[in-house]
Amino acid sequence: MKPALIERYTLPEMGDLWTETSKLKTWLQVEIAVCEAQAELGKIPVEALAEIKAKAKFDPQRVLEIEAEVKHDMIAFLTNLNEHVGEAGRHIHLGLTSSDVLDTALALQLVSSLDVLLNWVEKLTQAIRYQAQQHRYTVMVGRTHGIHGEPITFGFKLAGWLAEMLRHRDRLCRLQKSIAVGKISGAVGTYANIDPRVEAIACQKLGLQPDTASTQVISRDRHADYVQTLALVAASIERFAVEIRNLQRTDVLEVEEFFSKGQKGSSAMPHKRNPIRSERLTGMARIVRGHAVAALENVALWHERDISHSAVERVIFPDSAIITHFMLVEITDLVKNLLVYPDNMQRNMNLYGGVIFSQRVLLTLVDKGISREEAYAIVQSNAHQAWNTEQGNFRENISQDPKVKTLLSSEEIAACFDPQHHLQQLDQIYQRLGI
Repeated sequence: MKPALIERYTLPEMGDLWTETSKLKTWLQVEIAVCEAQAELGKIPVEALAEIKAKAKFDPQRVLEIEAEVKHDMIAFLTNLNEHVGEAGRHIHLGLTSSDVLDTALALQLVSSLDVLLNWVEKLTQAIRYQAQQHRYTVMVGRTHGIHGEPITFGFKLAGWLAEMLRHRDRLCRLQKSIAVGKISGAVGTYANIDPRVEAIACQKLGLQPDTASTQVISRDRHADYVQTLALVAASIERFAVEIRNLQRTDVLEVEEFFSKGQKGSSAMPHKRNPIRSERLTGMARIVRGHAVAALENVALWHERDISHSAVERVIFPDSAIITHFMLVEITDLVKNLLVYPDNMQRNMNLYGGVIFSQRVLLTLVDKGISREEAYAIVQSNAHQAWNTEQGNFRENISQDPKVKTLLSSEEIAACFDPQHHLQQLDQIYQRLGI
């Protein structure tokens, strides 16, 4: 079964890992590693091993032809191998069950996919780090509930993105170790027909660790961990994309996706510059999250094994890896080329005469000796008079308030509206991130 993801989003760097040919190559890797282990332990003749290594090859189309008849993919693969190897082929797959090869080979694919993802996580962190440095002091509105809160910088917002991606890097590194597990223990996993030393030697050759206690399959909690971790990465990319979409809205327009020459935004409205890449990323994250649910459903198998997980995994592993890879590539380019509009940030920050500085006025009044309740009432009244009023001006209202004028000088009022106060601890956050 081919990956469900449409070809348009399949980049060779990741897509090539999940082709039918690539899968069969990993199967052959495992079979050869097992034969080498068997030969080292004197279980099969070294001459037979040499013949197997020299002659073993497969034809993906021929494997499919055989599978159409025998209705078993591993038997079809082994049959095709033996068509090439001949007599020595009787030593291939000795004492193994299909899942010994399938699960061990799958681990190789998953580990390789994480190499690709980690490479792009690093590229994304570099892109975010650069923008965070560029906009360390680019002041903008910080919003809570979508409503203006207090001043922040665009760099501070990006610092949060960077911290998140660094956590994902650590998660993927941990995952790469936990998923790098092989299983060569035979039917139901008891080593009844295979020496445990074969598993140890073969896994070492493949760069894997033997599973601690497998049944006929490697327990699917490991695989659910893989898809869930990718879903987390996708969820973070979605968070960044949703933020870009919100900041690109016409009435905000503080950042914007790069709009290339010749690009069109709408078939009907020539003026449109839509955040289509961010929207695409938002949608793709939903697919990976859905696959995480399917991976969790795969954990519960009947007794020592059934194959209810098998068809599911033929879709969710390629899809999750390919989609997450595409999302990382896309968001990296998007962040690198993001258009940032500091003037619009300044404009939005000063709406209604700087109502976002209300807490500074409140705390300054409290410092002068009045109760917090009285100070809150004064500030809220003046803020609400300015809020959503075409000519509303909170700073002017505060400056003219009789009670405030008796407590604060014009210099003290001006200090309340200085955005630099909100940036004084910013360097600590940057230091934590090594920026």
